[in-house]
Amino acid sequence: MKNNWQIKASLFLNYFVFAILLNSVGTVILQVQNNYGVPPGEAAVLEGYKDLSIAIVSFLLSSFITRWGYKNAMLTALGLVALVCFVVPSVPGFWATKLLFAAVGSSFALIKMSVYSTIGLVTNDQKSHISLMSFIESFFMVGIFGGYFLFAAFVDDNNLQSTAWLNIYYVLGAIALAAFLLLFSAPLDESASKGESGRSMMEEFAQMFRLAAVPLVLVFVLCAFFYVLIEQSIMSWLPTYNQEVLRLPTSLSIQMASILAGSTALGRFLAGFVLKQFAWNRVLTICLLLAGGLVLLAVPLASKVSGHEISGWDNAPLAAFIFPLIGLFLAPIYPAINSRILSSLPKHQHGLMSGLIIIFSALGGTTGSIITGHIFGLLGGQKAFYFSLIPMGILLVGLFYFKRLQDRFTAA
Repeated sequence: MKNNWQIKASLFLNYFVFAILLNSVGTVILQVQNNYGVPPGEAAVLEGYKDLSIAIVSFLLSSFITRWGYKNAMLTALGLVALVCFVVPSVPGFWATKLLFAAVGSSFALIKMSVYSTIGLVTNDQKSHISLMSFIESFFMVGIFGGYFLFAAFVDDNNLQSTAWLNIYYVLGAIALAAFLLLFSAPLDESASKGESGRSMMEEFAQMFRLAAVPLVLVFVLCAFFYVLIEQSIMSWLPTYNQEVLRLPTSLSIQMASILAGSTALGRFLAGFVLKQFAWNRVLTICLLLAGGLVLLAVPLASKVSGHEISGWDNAPLAAFIFPLIGLFLAPIYPAINSRILSSLPKHQHGLMSGLIIIFSALGGTTGSIITGHIFGLLGGQKAFYFSLIPMGILLVGLFYFKRLQDRFTAA
C-alpha cells in the first residue's frame, strides 16, 4: 500500500487525458459545421461514434478485463490513443473525426473500467472510496476545462474553414504518451480483483447479465443513464449554443463553455469533502433541485441578449456566465452513485459492474446529444435546454428508489 500514491497519480493523469479528448466532441461538432458544412443533426453522430464504441467495447471486454489486468488494459488504451492523435492531423475530414472518436471511445472503455476497479484496490472503506472517486472525477472536469482553452488556442476566428485546429492532436498525443510512461512505471497489486478462477468466458458473460438483473443494479444503471443524458446534452451543445444563441465568436464560444467544466470540477472537488459529512441521498436531491431551478432562471436570460458585438469575456452577456454554473449542482451526482454501487459489491465484481456503468453511461450520452442536436435543428437553441428538465425529474425519482434498495441490499 505504500506505493499507492504512484498508481493514484497515474489514475488522475489517465483521466485527465481522456477528459480532453472525449469532451472535445462539443468543440468538434461546432468545427465540423464550420469546416465541412455538416448540419447539426448529422454532426451529432460524433457523439454516437464515441459513446457506442465505449458501450460495445465495455460489453465485450468487461467480463475479460480482470484476466487481462487493469494495468495492461490502460497501457493498451493510452498507446492506441497516442498513435491515433499523431495520425489525425494528416487526414482532415469528417470521416476522420468519426474514426478518431471511435478510437477514443474504445480506449476510454478500457480506461474507465480499469480506473473504477482500481479505486477499489487502493481504498479500504466506503468513505475513502467515495472521496477518491469524487476527486478523480473532479480532475476529469479539470481536464475538460483545460481542453476548451487548448482547442480555442488553435481556432482561427478569421478563417472558419481552416483545419489548423487539428494540430492540437499533436499536443494531446504527447500527453497520452507521458501518461503511458507514468503508468508503466507504477506498481499495482491486482490479486484482490481475481475472484473465482476457472470460469469460462460464457460464464463470465452470464454473471454480468445476472448482476444487471439485481433490482439495486437495475435502478442504478437507469440513474446513470439519465444523469449522463443530462450532462452530455448540455456539454456537447454548449459551444454551439454560445455561438448561435448568444452570438459569441467561435473561439470565445469554446472558451466560455469551459465555465461548465470548471463549475463541475469545483462541485466534484467539494463533494469529496461534503459527502464525508452528510447523507449522500440528501445532498444529491438538493443538488438536482437547484440544477432544475437554474435552468428556469438562466435560459430565459438568453432572450435578453442585446445583439451588440461581443469581443471577449469582458462584454459577454450574463447568460453566458450563469447557465454553465449548472455543473456545480450536477457535479456530485455521478461519482456518488457510482461509488455507492461499487462499494456495495465485492471487489472481484467491480470489473463487471464498471462495464455496466460504462455501457449505460455511453448510451445515455449518445441519446442526450442526438436528441438535443435534433431539437437545436427543429426548435432552435433557445428552447433546446428546457428539455433537460424532463430527465432531471426522472432522475430525482430514480435516486429515491436507489437509496431504498441500497439500504435493503446492505441490510441483507
